[in-house]
Amino acid sequence: MLGGSTPEALAARFTAVAHMWVTEGPAERMERAKRKLLMSIASKEPATLNDVAKAIGRGAPAVSRSVDALVRAGLVERTQDPKNRRRLALRLTQEGRDRLASKIAGGSSLRTKLDRLAHSELRAVERAIEILER
Repeated sequence: MLGGSTPEALAARFTAVAHMWVTEGPAERMERAKRKLLMSIASKEPATLNDVAKAIGRGAPAVSRSVDALVRAGLVERTQDPKNRRRLALRLTQEGRDRLASKIAGGSSLRTKLDRLAHSELRAVERAIEILER
C-alpha cells in the first residue's frame, strides 16, 4: 500500500476530489442550457420554434417555455414572420448577443482550475490520468 492507503480509501478520496472539481450544480446546468438555446437561435436567425427544437433535440412545448423565459429576460425577441403571420420569428436582442459572446461566468470550471496549476502539477495530473485510463 502507498503511504498506508488501501485501494478502497484511495477510491473514496479520488471520488471526493472528482466531485469537488467537476460537479455542476443547477445554476451551471441552467446557464449551459440557456447558452445552447441562444446559440441555436443565433445560428438560424430568424429562427422558428421548430428550428430551435430540432437543433437542440427537444420538443416544441419545452422549447417554447424556455424561449418564453429568454424573452422575459430580454435576451430574445419574438416577432411575427412577415411571410407567414402564423409563424413567429426568433432573434437575439443585443443583450442576448452580449451574453452569448461573454465567457461563462464563475471559476468553477475544470479548465479554470487546471489553468492555476504549475507545469509540474499538470504533468502529475496527466500521469495520473494515464494510469487511470489503463
